[in-house]
Amino acid sequence: MSSHNDHQKGLLITAIGGLTLTIDIPLIRLADGGAWAILLLRTGTTLVAALIIWAVWRSLSRNAPQLIPGWSGLVVALCYGLTSVTFVISIYHTTTANLVFILAFNTVFAALLSWLFLKERPRLVTVMAMLVMIVGVAIIVGDSIGTGHLFGDLMALCSAFFIAVAITISRASGKDMGFTSLIGVILPLAVAVFMVSGEGFQVNAPWWIIFNGAVIMPISFFCLANGPKYISGPEVAMFYLLETVLAPVWMWMIFAETPSRNSLIGGAILTVTLVAHSLWQLHEGRKRRASLAVRHPA
Repeated sequence: MSSHNDHQKGLLITAIGGLTLTIDIPLIRLADGGAWAILLLRTGTTLVAALIIWAVWRSLSRNAPQLIPGWSGLVVALCYGLTSVTFVISIYHTTTANLVFILAFNTVFAALLSWLFLKERPRLVTVMAMLVMIVGVAIIVGDSIGTGHLFGDLMALCSAFFIAVAITISRASGKDMGFTSLIGVILPLAVAVFMVSGEGFQVNAPWWIIFNGAVIMPISFFCLANGPKYISGPEVAMFYLLETVLAPVWMWMIFAETPSRNSLIGGAILTVTLVAHSLWQLHEGRKRRASLAVRHPA
C-alpha cells in the first residue's frame, strides 16, 4: 500500500512541476525586457526564494537536504547555471516552439552520456528512437538557416546538453539534488550583474519575472527534481513533455506566435517518438516487475 501511495505522490509532485514549468517562457516574454536584465531578475529572485525555503526547512527539520552535496553537486549546479544562461539567450534568438522542441532532445544526450560514462548500453528500440529524434531536430535547425533563428537553436541545444549532463551526474551520485538546480543560478546571476552594469537595466513589467523567479522556478525545479524518488524515469520524462506541448500553445494564445511548418513537423516527430518510447519503457518495466514477482512471491 505504501509503495502505491508513494507512486501516486510521485505522479502528483511531478505533474505539478511539469505544469508549472509550462508558463516559464510566457512570463519571461510578458516581462518585456533585455535578456541580461531578465536573467538578473529571474535568477536573483530564484536564489532568494530557494535560500528562504531551505532556511525554513532546516529550522523545522534536521533532514533538510544539502544545498550542494559535494563535488558532484558543484558540477551539477554549474551545469544548471550554464543552462539558465543559454536558455534565456535562446528565448531571445529563436521561437518558443523551436526552443521547447529542441530541449526535448536532452533525452538523447542523457542516453548517450549514460552509455559512455555509466556503461548503460541502450536497447535497440532506444537507439532507433534516438535516430528518429536526431532527424526531428535536424528538420527544426535546418528550417532556421537564413531566418536568424540558428544561433537561438544552437543555444537551445546547449541547454539540452547541460541538462543531460546534470541528470547523468545526479543519477551516478545518487545524492539529493533538490536544491542544487536552484543554487546553480549563482553563476548566471553573476554573469547578468556584469552584463547589466555595462548595458543598463531595462524591464518594462518586472512583476512578471519576479513572480516567475520567486514562485514558478522554485516550485517547478524542486518538484521535477524530487519526482524520480517515487516514479520511474520514463514517467518523469512524460511530465517534462508538458512544456514541449503547452508552452507553444500559451505563446500562440498570448502573443499569436505561430510556429513554422517545418518546426511543427520536427516537433511532432520529437514528441511522438518520446511518448512512444516512454510508453514502451513503462511496459517493459511492468513486465520485469511481474516476472520478478512470479519468481520471488511474497
